[in-house]
Amino acid sequence: MALTREEREQFLAEPHVATVAVDAAEEGRAPLAVPIWYAYEPGGDLWIMTGRDSRKGVAIARAGRFSIVVDRVTPTVRYVSVEGPVVATLPATREQLVEMSSRYLPAEKVEGYVDFAWREHGEQVVVRMRPQHWLSSDLGEV
Repeated sequence: MALTREEREQFLAEPHVATVAVDAAEEGRAPLAVPIWYAYEPGGDLWIMTGRDSRKGVAIARAGRFSIVVDRVTPTVRYVSVEGPVVATLPATREQLVEMSSRYLPAEKVEGYVDFAWREHGEQVVVRMRPQHWLSSDLGEV
């Protein structure tokens, strides 16, 4: 059964690990699909952080749009998939890295991870996507 707009937006706002999918425009290759952290507030744009020169960063810049899928298996099987255009790509800030890391890591691990990531991951960008096309379902207890 499809989720209502409110249900799908609330589910997407939860800190699930997403799979981002983007056409990497590489002959003989399928679209790139990899796990990623993301942030979203109902009614707003979704954002991710990635290396400017990473394979996904380059592919997203080239394609100008991407999809993400989030799912869970308990207490019911539920998923949300959203696709849309990139509306902004800006240099990432340390504060954004703290915000994103805080969604996914225990509080006592955030500072250490942020120090490591800021030092080792190279130039990062924040990519904002405007959700345009949605697919969602709750299959109940299967």
